[in-house]
Amino acid sequence: MENKDDEVKKSQVVEARARNISHNVRCTECGSQSIEDSQADIAILLRKLIRDEIRSGKSDKEIYKKLEEDYGETVLYAPKFDLQTAALWLSPLLVAGAAAGVWGYKKHRQKTNVHIMALNLVRGVPLTPKEKETMLDLLTPPPPQGVTPSLWNRWQSR
Repeated sequence: MENKDDEVKKSQVVEARARNISHNVRCTECGSQSIEDSQADIAILLRKLIRDEIRSGKSDKEIYKKLEEDYGETVLYAPKFDLQTAALWLSPLLVAGAAAGVWGYKKHRQKTNVHIMALNLVRGVPLTPKEKETMLDLLTPPPPQGVTPSLWNRWQSR
């Protein structure tokens, strides 16, 4: 009886490890599904291969390495970080940095243009209509943001 229980436990462990590995391996035929979810012939063969490798005593790392060697790095859902994939992993940071640089440059240039316009005013150089509009926008104070008068106060002031 104990021997049968050990066999059941061992088969459950093999099955759990196989499912775990299968969820992390991409089907080479489907591309978007794991081999656990796919019913393609290659997925069925890979699931059987994984179970056989587990039964033969190989670790999960060894199985992943064998799959990567046989089918390439794209078969794994979690690719390694190396020089080949560094650009892919770091591209969002590069794009954000470039966007921040462009934004900062535009802000700096806008301030510089205001200084040039002010110098031109001092020198007596006439401003273009766009420059006049920009200067008025900059020199006009914003409306007060204090307490807005209530309806009662407005009615009383009439």
